[in-house]
Amino acid sequence: MRIIVTGGAGFIGSAVCRFLIGHTDHEVCNVDKLTYAGNLDSLRDVSGSPRYRFVQADICDHEAIERMFADFAPHAVIHLAAESHVDRSIDASSAFVDTNIVGTLNLLEAARRHLARGNGIGPDIFRFVHVSTDEVYGSLGPEGRFVETTAYSPNSPYAASKASADHLASAWYATYGVPTIVSNCSNNYGPYHFPEKLIPLAILNGIEGRPIPIYGDGLNIRDWLHVEDHARALYCILSHGKPGEKYNVGADSERTNMDVATAICDNLDRLRPGGAPHRRLITRVQDRPGHDRRYAIDARKLQRELKWSAEVSFETGLDATVRWYIANEWWWRPLRQRYGGERLGLIDCRAN
Repeated sequence: MRIIVTGGAGFIGSAVCRFLIGHTDHEVCNVDKLTYAGNLDSLRDVSGSPRYRFVQADICDHEAIERMFADFAPHAVIHLAAESHVDRSIDASSAFVDTNIVGTLNLLEAARRHLARGNGIGPDIFRFVHVSTDEVYGSLGPEGRFVETTAYSPNSPYAASKASADHLASAWYATYGVPTIVSNCSNNYGPYHFPEKLIPLAILNGIEGRPIPIYGDGLNIRDWLHVEDHARALYCILSHGKPGEKYNVGADSERTNMDVATAICDNLDRLRPGGAPHRRLITRVQDRPGHDRRYAIDARKLQRELKWSAEVSFETGLDATVRWYIANEWWWRPLRQRYGGERLGLIDCRAN
C-alpha cells in the first residue's frame, strides 16, 4: 500500500511513520507543514528508507494537496495533521479552525476527487482514517466512560474544531461514499513529544530543577495511552476497520494530573537522585478556562471487533518515557530554546 500520513513530523504522526516503515512493507508519504510542533529529527531513524518520502505542505493548500494525491496515488490516508494544544486554542482559535476544519475538508475533497478519477483505487480499497480525540465528548462525571455513541459536547476551541472535523469525515462517507473511519483516542504520551503537554513538560522541568506546574487542584483525570500502542491501533483500524464506523482508542489508565506529576518526580528521584526530592518542584497554578474534569475511554469495540489491545502499562511506559528524555537531550534541547514552557491560555474570556 501507499499511505499518506498527514502531520507525520508531529508526536503521534512520527510514531505512525516509524511503525509503518519499521513493521510493514508499505510506502509512506509524510506531509507536514512543519509548524512549531513538527520536527524531522523525530524521523531520522526512518528518513533513509526508500519506502519513505517527505513533502512539506500545508493541508489547507489546495494545489499542494492535489499534487500530492496525483503524484503518490495513495491507497490510504491517516490524517493526523492538527493544531492540538488546548491552551494555544484559547489564545489563537482561528489557527485551529483553519487547520483542523478547513484542512480536513481539503483532504476529504482531495480524496473524493482521487476516487472519482477511476485510477484502479476504488472505495473497496481506499481508506481515510481521521484521527481525533476524546475531548470532543466533553467532560465526564466521576462514573462512566466515553463510548462511540456518546454525544459530542466540546468545551474548548480545540475540541470544537476536532468535533467539526469528525462530523465532516462522517458526512463525506454518508454523502459521497468516501470510505472514512474516525478514531477518538485518549491522552497520548511517550518519546518525541513536544514539551508543552503535561508529561514532557513535567519531565523536562524536573530535569532542569524548574517548577512543575499543575492546573487548579490537580485532580482533573486523564486516561493515558502510550503513543506506540496508538500507532499500532491506527494501523489496525486502517487494515481492518469498517468504513463509516468510529473506534475509541484507550488503555484504561486513568490518573489524576497530580498522580502523573508525582509519578514523574518519583521516577526522576530514582534516575537522577541529585535533584531529589523532585516533588518539591510541583506548583499549583491558575486553572485553565473550561478545564474538563475527567476523560475515560471505553475501547471495548476496538478490542472486540478488531482484536487490538494496549500492550504498554502506564507504569512501564512512563518509566521508559522519563528515561528517553534523560538520554535524548539532543532532541529536546533545541525545542526548549524556542519554547521554554511559559504558560499559555490565560486570556480573560469574559473581558468586554
